[in-house]
Amino acid sequence: MNGHHHPTEASGRIRAAFFLNLAFTVIEVIGGVLVGSVAIVADAVHDLGDTLSLGVALVLEKYAQKKPDRQFTFGYRRVSALSALITGAVLLAGSIYVVVEAIRRFSEPQEPHGVAMFGLAVFGVLVNSLAAWKLSKGFTQNERMLTWHLLEDVLGWVAVLVGSILIIAFDWVWIDPVLAIGIALFILWNVFRNLTQTVLLFLQRVPAGLDLDKLRQALSRLDGVLDVHDLHAWSLDGEHHVLSCHVVVGEEADSDLIKAAARDLIKKEGEFHVTIEVEFDSEDCEQQCDRESEPE
Repeated sequence: MNGHHHPTEASGRIRAAFFLNLAFTVIEVIGGVLVGSVAIVADAVHDLGDTLSLGVALVLEKYAQKKPDRQFTFGYRRVSALSALITGAVLLAGSIYVVVEAIRRFSEPQEPHGVAMFGLAVFGVLVNSLAAWKLSKGFTQNERMLTWHLLEDVLGWVAVLVGSILIIAFDWVWIDPVLAIGIALFILWNVFRNLTQTVLLFLQRVPAGLDLDKLRQALSRLDGVLDVHDLHAWSLDGEHHVLSCHVVVGEEADSDLIKAAARDLIKKEGEFHVTIEVEFDSEDCEQQCDRESEPE
């Protein structure tokens, strides 16, 4: 599980990636027009979409850092996951567009300027790799999705780089759409996996890497604990999680000490907002129906 990370770090990484992508998009548009390459101009439009996605993600990530209030008692961290969902949808649409455009170019081949493509491709790989590397240090679902967003650009420019070399050496104009389709399908697969994780986050699935059965057993072995039930855990944004449980103890047990020990044990699993309700063995649990409905 992930450790604690300063809330402004995610915004800083996304901001750096945003300005890198924005600057390169401008350079790409100008370069594409000057060398007369329709392919590069088309990719510039795609990068503009990436820049817009990063801008939206930056705004939403900052919004996600707002403190809890009466309307959103856990804060606004789930907004970060919403940004990941939006970014994933944009990526899916963009990748499908690339596949369609690549298929069209088989019937309408274009003769790009190989040397100009090579120069811009080298620059594109460097800039987008730097931006992707910045975001790869993140831990939120939003940053993971944005990393794939930028990785799509890196791989796209690698394809342009390889294609430009083959066009210069062998005049293989057809290699460009072939590489584009392969990369788009690769990105589609990985975006689908990340979108699946984002949807599961919204459905409040147990945080990845957390074994509730093992945690329940560990809590049950604490001195004075007789039973643990109504154990629930879910994630707000892929990094910050929520956990609640009922702990049954003996009449002579020190509930404060048991709570402290339980919290220390849970902290080892990651960053959780923890709610522990201590019940004495002689009490009837108000959540008996929940206990009976717990997963086996």
